[in-house]
Amino acid sequence: MRRVNYIKCSLVIFITTILLSWCSTAFAQNWDVDVLKNINPEHPDSKYWQYTSNSIYYAPAAISFGTLGYGIAGGNGVARNRAYETIISVGLSGIVGEVLKYTVKRKRPSDRYPGEIFVNSPTHDPSFPSGHTLVAFATATSLALEYKKWYVTGPAFLWAGSVGFSRMYLGKHYPSDVLAGMALGILGGVISHRFSVNVLKSYNLK
Repeated sequence: MRRVNYIKCSLVIFITTILLSWCSTAFAQNWDVDVLKNINPEHPDSKYWQYTSNSIYYAPAAISFGTLGYGIAGGNGVARNRAYETIISVGLSGIVGEVLKYTVKRKRPSDRYPGEIFVNSPTHDPSFPSGHTLVAFATATSLALEYKKWYVTGPAFLWAGSVGFSRMYLGKHYPSDVLAGMALGILGGVISHRFSVNVLKSYNLK
């Protein structure tokens, strides 16, 4: 039964990935660019959005390894299991995102539309999907499923959504890049949670 569930999850990720990558190339040059131009200013130098974007480099790690350290130090199996789940979610989503980036090989908006899309620092690696958004939503989804409390879920998704917006404000990604990152991050979080429930707990890794 578990094998069937994981096969279904894998198929969902595969089909979603194919559809999102196709949509990014088929429709991005119209609504995608128009929406981005309305979000991205000529001088995207807001420190708030820069800090929000950069928070992806430390927030997920601080949450995951802080929880893991607490669980190990206090002998708290629930905390350890939550940390494992978040780490798996971020890791799985990140791998899928990187593979997709170098499969689709979509140009960054500022490279494709110089003089129309503005950045405060150049980035030239592939654009689709948004890795920052993907990791943020993978983290938020894991936290939401682990704690099931509004005061955890609300701030987590507010932060993840802010990270996604910051990537458009800074001219780093198209809206479809961000939507793809959001979808893949949520899928990664759901699969990680199912793995945690069905496998980690079965082997007393809790």
